[in-house]
Amino acid sequence: MTVRVVADSTAALDAATAAALGVTIVPTRVVLGGVGYDDGDLPLAELLARFDEGVSTSGPTPGAFAAALDGADEGAVVLTVAAHLSSSYKSAVLAAGLSSDRPVRVIDSRTAAGAQALAALHAAEVANRGASLDEVEAAAHRVLGRARLYGALETFEYLVRGGRLNSTVGRMAAGLRVRPLFELRGGNIRSLRPAFSREASITRLLRVWRRSRVKGARLHVIALHALAPEAARHLLAEVRREVEPATGLVAEFGAVMVVHTGPGLLGLSWWWEEG
Repeated sequence: MTVRVVADSTAALDAATAAALGVTIVPTRVVLGGVGYDDGDLPLAELLARFDEGVSTSGPTPGAFAAALDGADEGAVVLTVAAHLSSSYKSAVLAAGLSSDRPVRVIDSRTAAGAQALAALHAAEVANRGASLDEVEAAAHRVLGRARLYGALETFEYLVRGGRLNSTVGRMAAGLRVRPLFELRGGNIRSLRPAFSREASITRLLRVWRRSRVKGARLHVIALHALAPEAARHLLAEVRREVEPATGLVAEFGAVMVVHTGPGLLGLSWWWEEG
């Protein structure tokens, strides 16, 4: 028996990859046209095409987390998306309280997507080596202290349609073909200087990654996308031209993020493993 590693589906890991690498995924929820779906039940293209039917999102229920913890006799480490972005953390804490017969450590990752996924993967790798609960928890925190998540939006349309951006500002930005860049770190979303083309976005993401390089360290990296797999594969290929990563994945952003940002979202997450 090993310590179980659990993450909500905001972590950018599809079910097959997560299962193969030892991470249990608990789906977040999407409500479309008044009908609830687990993240992954609907293709992203269909979800966005039906956006005007009314879309909302929520974290997993405490019961969903409790089911994922069932049978984790050696204990579990649960990593959730940043607590102020979702109810996921509160649900996981409630579920942990219901699992009084086994130790559960719930971690607010203070990030999302690829950075959250990289922490879960490293924790699972350590758990699979027979590590203790304390060691698995420490492994997750180790990555979260170093992991970076940067992204570039293709469009402002969904921020406007979701009421998160003034429509006048959105139209002006669209007319200028502005592609906003951001960093999610420490629980905060920080806006960066925008780019004006997809290639410029990729160049900017790579520039930030290069500046972070740690000599002699192993790279773990995930190129992320929303309905833009070719762009993500190109981004990862550009990384591989300079460094062959110990972990190198292409993954899709989860529905909970994409309904707020729209298609074309591109991102890069990584951490450097020293020693």
